[in-house]
Amino acid sequence: MRLTDDWFTALSEDDNGNMVYINGRDKIMDFITSGKFKERVEITWKFEPDSKGLPSPELAKLMEEVQLTLQKAMEKDKLSIMTGTYVGAGERIMVFITRNIPAFGERLNLALKDFELLPITIYTEKDPDNEEYLDMYQMKENAIE
Repeated sequence: MRLTDDWFTALSEDDNGNMVYINGRDKIMDFITSGKFKERVEITWKFEPDSKGLPSPELAKLMEEVQLTLQKAMEKDKLSIMTGTYVGAGERIMVFITRNIPAFGERLNLALKDFELLPITIYTEKDPDNEEYLDMYQMKENAIE
């Protein structure tokens, strides 16, 4: 299986009608259907939003740096794969599928050790059928060109 770095961007709304930007990973269906990635990790970073629900340019830059650091650390041996991000309404959610939650946690701490303490929360859930990814992937038909 080859992991590509192909993504699509779509717009959606949350339950309160706030705009949310979705960046979804494309061309990873072989990983999704392999049965090896049975757990999902969601890392949520809440922030003070601007009038559009987005972070300030400075914070957006830091968030992007953290995301790239995590993606590189988690995907180096395909322990975990970043499947998507949601940004809007005062939060950024980074979603990963993983083979092993404890190993993910150890790697997360190592990857973020050079950053100051970040205001993130981590949620994990068994998702053997990757339902969250498949739901998000349906947004590809609304992708922004």
